[in-house]
Amino acid sequence: MIELTVNGKMRRVEVVPDMPLLWVLRDELGITGPKYGCGIAQCGACTVHIDKHAVRSCQMRVGDLGKREVTTIEGLGAKSLHVVQLAWIEHQVPQCGYCQTGQIMQAAALLSANPRPSDDDIDATMSGNLCRCGTYERVRAAIHAAATKLVEN
Repeated sequence: MIELTVNGKMRRVEVVPDMPLLWVLRDELGITGPKYGCGIAQCGACTVHIDKHAVRSCQMRVGDLGKREVTTIEGLGAKSLHVVQLAWIEHQVPQCGYCQTGQIMQAAALLSANPRPSDDDIDATMSGNLCRCGTYERVRAAIHAAATKLVEN
């Protein structure tokens, strides 16, 4: 039995410790925000926060979590939409939407660490999150808009 905290709630799952966190979230806990994209941590669709740091859940073994807290897109905007989620809507970032949860989680972690990112900062941080639809310019604009709102508040 493995205990983990997901979106602020203690959860218990009976899985092997080397099971990827992505499968625990999706198959054991029914949390479907993180998506399976490539399975090798190259696309970013499975991005979650572990102690507020962006991590690819497809490569994170659940047994390696320890006492660290996992936040998924469902937890990011649980009480009200996160400033990044609001900026995504304002800038109409999603097209097909498949990569968006990973993109938003990566962007939120970026702004948590760097509330005033440059274009280069954004490009470097977001480069591991692939978008089939090519909405990278809107992603950058939305991150800048979210950063502005965070600084104002």
